[in-house]
Amino acid sequence: QVQLVESGGGLVQAGGSLRLSCAASGRTFSMYAMGWFRQAPGKERECVGAISRSGEVTYYADSVKGRFTISRDNAKKTVYLQMNSLKPEDTAVYYCAADPQLLWTTMATMAGEYDYWGQGTQVTVSS
Repeated sequence: QVQLVESGGGLVQAGGSLRLSCAASGRTFSMYAMGWFRQAPGKERECVGAISRSGEVTYYADSVKGRFTISRDNAKKTVYLQMNSLKPEDTAVYYCAADPQLLWTTMATMAGEYDYWGQGTQVTVSS
């Protein structure tokens, strides 16, 4: 089992940057592929980025490609989401999630495939 705690959200102007962090507890962080999801009011939760256990394989939603970067540090049991060139439409609650994977290079992109979730952190981008 793993517990996840996000941090780094806040209010930023359009064009600005934020770096989200997700710290995991437990000894088996490297057994999990990790994902960052977001949910805006009235919208479904969507995966904005995912990263394999090894960190070698990543996925990005089309809406954030070229602006967001997901990374992980297995020694620190932390996954990051660097968000640049933020837009008002990026406003949402951002969640990190963990999905146990047998292989080092696979990961899921659907929320229903993730077993563990953080409590979320609010990101608000003003125009």
